[in-house]
Amino acid sequence: MIKTRNRYIIAFAGIMLHLMIGGVYAWSVFTAPIVKQTGWAETSVSFAFSLAIFFLGMSAAFMGRLVEKFGPTVTGTISSICYGLGVFLTGIAIENQQLWLLYLAYGVIGGLGLGAGYVTPVSTIIRWFPDKRGLATGLAIMGFGFAALLTGPVAQNLMANFGVSNTFYILGIFYFIVMLIAAQFIKKPRANELPKAVVKKASHFSLTGQNMTANEAVKTPIFWALWLMFFINITTGIGLVSAASPMAQSMTNMSVSVAALMVGILGLFNGFGCLAWATLSDYLGRPKTYSAIFILDIVMLIILVLCKTPIIFALALCLLLSCYGAGFSVIPAYLGDVFGTRELGAIHGYILTAWAAAGMVGPVLLSYTHQILHNYYVTLIVFIVIDILAFLVSLALQRAFAGIQDPVKN
Repeated sequence: MIKTRNRYIIAFAGIMLHLMIGGVYAWSVFTAPIVKQTGWAETSVSFAFSLAIFFLGMSAAFMGRLVEKFGPTVTGTISSICYGLGVFLTGIAIENQQLWLLYLAYGVIGGLGLGAGYVTPVSTIIRWFPDKRGLATGLAIMGFGFAALLTGPVAQNLMANFGVSNTFYILGIFYFIVMLIAAQFIKKPRANELPKAVVKKASHFSLTGQNMTANEAVKTPIFWALWLMFFINITTGIGLVSAASPMAQSMTNMSVSVAALMVGILGLFNGFGCLAWATLSDYLGRPKTYSAIFILDIVMLIILVLCKTPIIFALALCLLLSCYGAGFSVIPAYLGDVFGTRELGAIHGYILTAWAAAGMVGPVLLSYTHQILHNYYVTLIVFIVIDILAFLVSLALQRAFAGIQDPVKN
């Protein structure tokens, strides 16, 4: 008789792994201190973050294959080594004022660690919670979204007491140890390890009844429709994240201090959005949930264009950021519903290439148009147009899947 492992312990290990790598979203905390110590241009320092996100998305496709071939413990261990080493080497780059090493350390090596770490727990947790796919992925990715709120204050305190370079040495070692331990607990369920009641309930979430390989999945129009929706959702969200404070100050005359407070609150909505929308998708179904996300996106973007009241503007941004978090947490469960869990890690890795592309497009589009036109309105209108396109694609998928399997009715 197979001894059943506690799936909640495995889920907790996945959350801890994402909490560590999610510290990448706190990069803005380091920007000014690094500039002050090294004399590098702010844009040069900020590029290290863009590079890390790019390598996260591009390496995720490769790392997703490794999850399926060697298991999540192996890729989690690779992540702990690469991300811990990348952060540690970042301290050496700053101490020796070597910009090329910063890009290699944080952007390339750290980015590879991010890609490996991001895909490691998600598909595994879905396998452990086939009856609660949305909740499971929401919990894991919520850890990634909330990480910046924890890392920011800790990093500021460390820099104040130990200096910038030493902060990266400390964080690099800490990340490595915690992630290495967490990775040892992240295991796929063995055959017949899950209770029969859980497996039976899980069948209600299948939209196609298929269990495809990753290579089969990427050859389908549905995969590319999901890729496009995911790309647009991230392009809009990451573009707004990159300019939330100056946008609020410029468009509503919000004070610098209030804008800074708003940015912190946005992080909360991003994290909670991961969990709330993903949990909702277990009841509403993934196709309807994604359609609802884009409807809310469109309405809130229109409010940003028309509204000059700071509190309403901030609330619209908060709801937009909840949709941004939702895109990340709902898409793995959506992929599982459509393509099955046979090679879900690899399929999830492939679709994360949309993140790499959007990480370059969103912030660049917003900053470029603002630099040329000295306002944010044109970019917001572009975001509205592409979100309408995403909604139409989502609606087409919703109609295609209508009546096949409804998790609410079954």
